[in-house]
This record gives sequence, structure tokens and C-alpha cells, in this order.
Amino acid sequence: MQKKLRCLFFVLLPLIVGGLSGYLNMEAMSQYQVLNQPPLAPPAWLFPVAWTVLYLLMGIGAAIVCCSDKEGKKEALTLFFIQLAFNFCWSFFFFTFEWRLFAFVWLIILLLLVLAMTKAFSKVSPLAAKLQIPYILWLCFAGYLNLGVWWLNR
Repeated sequence: MQKKLRCLFFVLLPLIVGGLSGYLNMEAMSQYQVLNQPPLAPPAWLFPVAWTVLYLLMGIGAAIVCCSDKEGKKEALTLFFIQLAFNFCWSFFFFTFEWRLFAFVWLIILLLLVLAMTKAFSKVSPLAAKLQIPYILWLCFAGYLNLGVWWLNR
């Protein structure tokens, strides 16, 4: 039972962190649509849908790692928590504080952390690592959008 609760914790944690970030930045996020957008910018409704899926995949990957008995689990989960904290902070930098260039640099660091986490996950569970591929791709796309919004609105 305790192992199941730990696994559930890891699945739910990213959803809670993402939901809290969205809630705390909700007012500033609503102003995003009035900014000049780069080509390929998706409609606003897509962001919460995409992030919900990404947080679920991230959490499932972390749960798989957490429930494993393989070596490297502690390092992988440490990177999971660090990248999740960086993920949480990005919204404040981009939306609330409007530090868009700083947010882009922060996003690059986040991407590097997620790559390191994915590599650490792969040592414990190849499946947990593969579940992070959409997150990595979305962060690359988010970097393009972040930089584009900064450039077009400076």
C-alpha cells in the first residue's frame, strides 16, 4: 500500500505543481494573447491541454523510477524535483514579471535539466525515459515561442 501511495504521489505532484503555477499566474497569462506572436504559435486552449499531458507523462515516468529497485533511482528523482522547481518558476519569469529574455535562458537550463533527468531515468527504466520525449520536444517548441515573443515585443 505504501509503495502505491508513493507512486501516486509522483504521478500527482507535477499536476499539482503545474496547476498551482497556472493558478498563481492566471491573470498575467491572460495578457499573453495580446502580445505579438511568432509564426506557429498555437491557440491559447492548447497550452493547458498539452501541459496536463506532459505533467502526467512526467509523473508516470517518475513513479516508474520511484517504484524501481534499480541503482540510480535517487539521482534520477533528485533531478526530477530540481527540474520540476525550475518548471514552476518559469511561468513567473515569463508571465508575471515579464522577464522574457531571462525566461528564455531559464528555459534552456530547464531543458538541460530535463535531458539530464531523462538520461538518469534511462539508467533505471528505459520506458520512464521515453515518456519524457514529448516534454523535451515541447520545451524546444516553448523555447522558440518564448524567444519569438521576446523578440517581437521588445
